[in-house]
Amino acid sequence: MPFRNPQPRYNQKIVRARSLAVKRFFLRLLRIVRQYTPPMATPRTTFTFVGERLWLDFVNSELSARNGDALYDFESLVQWLEAATILDLERAAGIRRRAVQQPAGAAASLIDARRVRASLRSLAERGVVSERIRMDALAEINRVLGRSAGTRRVDLKTDGTFGRSFVPVGDAFAGLVIPVVESAADALIAGELSRVRRCADVRCLRVFYDTTKNGRRRWCDMSTCGNRAKAARHREKVRTGDLPVSEESTLQT
Repeated sequence: MPFRNPQPRYNQKIVRARSLAVKRFFLRLLRIVRQYTPPMATPRTTFTFVGERLWLDFVNSELSARNGDALYDFESLVQWLEAATILDLERAAGIRRRAVQQPAGAAASLIDARRVRASLRSLAERGVVSERIRMDALAEINRVLGRSAGTRRVDLKTDGTFGRSFVPVGDAFAGLVIPVVESAADALIAGELSRVRRCADVRCLRVFYDTTKNGRRRWCDMSTCGNRAKAARHREKVRTGDLPVSEESTLQT
């Protein structure tokens, strides 16, 4: 019987063990890197504030400059709250850190914010003519106000003016939309619903509070929807031949 050297089998076992150890090391290292690597920054969305009231601007966040939901993730919600001066840089940074630690809580907060926004849109568009919608919105406002604990204070803003703020205690996500629903509550108390309008452009979903003396504001923004309407009227006059000669010659020059 020929003699067999057991050394190669022994060497193979060592090689396998070392390979497995190296593999485990790199897997552990990868987990550590993923744990401590900050998430990629979400590109900042351009928000439009034409509602004249905070709660109406929040309703208008349903439509961004790119014709999509401006609150498409939790980071965009934080950015909107920053743009609306609800969150300062320090509180926003704390909320972002908490969102990394508690992603499920952040996701639930975004869903809840959209729920509040849907209720406030109904209030803005049909609340003045529907008691049921007013009562539903009132229940939603009280739900948000009732579940949140915290302190209210007056803060100095970066532009030198003062504003009220709400600092939640406990659940950091619970009080994010407190200022929004308080704004809607103020509108109900002050009886402002009769002055809330939807933009006259049928393609526009924005709503606003009419602050004009005669109460005849039609457009959310004259630089966008208002100019489109003027251009459409001009094209109609050109088509029907109703354009005055003086105006037509001016346009041609």
